[in-house]
Amino acid sequence: MGHIRHLEKYRFNYLYQYNIMTGKQLRIVFMGTPEFAVPSLRRLVEEGYNVVAVVTVPDKPAGRGQKLHESDVKVAARELGLPVLQPERLKAPEFVEAMRALQPDLGIVIAFRMLPEVIWAMPRYGTFNLHASLLPQYRGAAPINWAIINGETRTGVTTFLLNHEIDKGAIIAQTEMPIGEDDTVGTMYDKLMHEGCRLVTETVDKIASGDYKPIEQADIDETTLRPAPKIFKDDCRICWQWTGRCIVDFVRGLSPYPAAWMALSRMHDGTQEQTSAKVFEVRFEPEDNVGETGRIICDGRESIAVTCADGVVHILSMQMAGKRRMSNHDLLLGLKDLDSYHCE
Repeated sequence: MGHIRHLEKYRFNYLYQYNIMTGKQLRIVFMGTPEFAVPSLRRLVEEGYNVVAVVTVPDKPAGRGQKLHESDVKVAARELGLPVLQPERLKAPEFVEAMRALQPDLGIVIAFRMLPEVIWAMPRYGTFNLHASLLPQYRGAAPINWAIINGETRTGVTTFLLNHEIDKGAIIAQTEMPIGEDDTVGTMYDKLMHEGCRLVTETVDKIASGDYKPIEQADIDETTLRPAPKIFKDDCRICWQWTGRCIVDFVRGLSPYPAAWMALSRMHDGTQEQTSAKVFEVRFEPEDNVGETGRIICDGRESIAVTCADGVVHILSMQMAGKRRMSNHDLLLGLKDLDSYHCE
C-alpha cells in the first residue's frame, strides 16, 4: 500500500510540474436548474471531481401560498455542501466578479439559461453543455418531446462546447439510445438523465486530457434538421384529423407532462357546453370507413375511443378538466353521457 501511495504522489507531482491536468483536478463550475441536471451533479461530487460552485436560478414564489421555491439543483447542491450562486442577471458585474474569483477551469451547463460570452468563455477550458438529443438534430428547449412526437426510433445525449449560437457548438461526445414503442417523454427523460451522468464525467476527462477532436456543426443543410422549440399549451392539442399513428406518438411525446389534451363540446338544453381533457395513454386500432373524425365511442363502462383519420384511438388514461386523473371505469361512473360530446 505504501508503494502504491508513493506512485500516486509521484504521478500527481509529475502532472502538476508539467501542467498536465486530470479531470478531477479541474476547478468546475456547474450550472443547471431542474431534476434532469441533478444526477450529473451528484455523480461529479461522489466520484471526486472538484465542483467549486453551483449556479442556478433565484428562488421563485410558487403554489397557492406563493412560498419561495428552490430549484432541484439548489436543493442537491445544499445537500452536497456546495456553494450556490443565484444571479438575477448573468451579466451583472457582481456575478461576473464572483465567477472570476472562483478561477474556474471548466464550466458545465445542463438545462440552464442562455449564458453570455463573458461567462461561458471565462473558464480556461471553456464551457460545455449536455443536450438530450443527437445533435445537430433537435436543437432547442424540448428535444425529448419532439423526438417522440415525430416518431423517432432513436435519440441520445450530446455534449458540446458553448459558442454564440444556441446548441450549435462543437460536439465533444454522443451516446445513442433507442426509443421503444411504449416509451413516453417521462420514461425517456429518466433514461437520458442517467445516461447523461456517464457522458458528463467522460467529457470532463476528455477535455482535461485533450484526447478528443471536437466536431464542428458547420456546413449543415438546415432544411434536413428537425427543431425542438419550447412547447406551449396550444401546441398540445390533439387534432383528430391526424392518422392514428401520429396521435399515438403525439400523446407519448407529451406524457405525463405537459400532457396532450382534447377539446370537447356538446349542445345541452339549447346551449353550447365546452370542456377539455388531458390524455396520457392511447392505443390505435386501424379501421376503414370510420366516418366523421372526433366522434366519441363509449360503452358506458370501460371503453372510451375517438375516431380519427384512419381508425379509432382508444383512450386508456385521461383526466377531465377540474378532476383528478382516474381509470376509465371511475370516470364513466360519474360521466355517463360522455359520448354526447364531440372532440373538436
